[in-house]
Amino acid sequence: MWMYDKKLEYPVKIKKPDPRMAKLIVTQYGGPDGELAASLRYLSQRFSMITPEAKATLNDIGTEELAHLEMVGTMVRQLSMDATTDEIEKGSMAPYFVDHDGGVYPASASGVPFTAAYLQSKGDPITDLYENMAAEQKARSTYEYLIQMCDDPDVIDPLRFLREREVVHFQRFGEALRIVQDYIGDKKKYSFPNPMSKA
Repeated sequence: MWMYDKKLEYPVKIKKPDPRMAKLIVTQYGGPDGELAASLRYLSQRFSMITPEAKATLNDIGTEELAHLEMVGTMVRQLSMDATTDEIEKGSMAPYFVDHDGGVYPASASGVPFTAAYLQSKGDPITDLYENMAAEQKARSTYEYLIQMCDDPDVIDPLRFLREREVVHFQRFGEALRIVQDYIGDKKKYSFPNPMSKA
């Protein structure tokens, strides 16, 4: 089903360590609006989509979110791997360092570990697509906040790329929503399932 190209979707080449930014950016790895939650959400929701186009959209975007997870993990690693103990302490990354050293661990910027409670798969295609549009806007906002907190062009460049992809995903989910609404509106093609009927 998938083909893995062994390179990042967009290059990440950070030259100087910055544990403070690593601690902030890790939220897009395993935080509430991060790439891991997005990928799992979309790849789970695709099973209950009612049109081939909607299924394909969730599959495509869910897969791309895995590529973004790889980019964010690379950024966290490059920002922290050559940092001194003093830099780690000044960057408020000491608690993370004590638990994970230079490993990339799915957590929010405040240190809360990833939880499946960050995602939803309701089973109703319209509900799920609206949730996904909101999720993309929350991720876009987070990338914008991260850009505001940063002064390193090597970090800002991939953050801008990731922010742009959130905008594109929002638009694609909007298109999928219109297709699903049109399909549901066509009574010749679709009738609402009876929740009391046996599968």
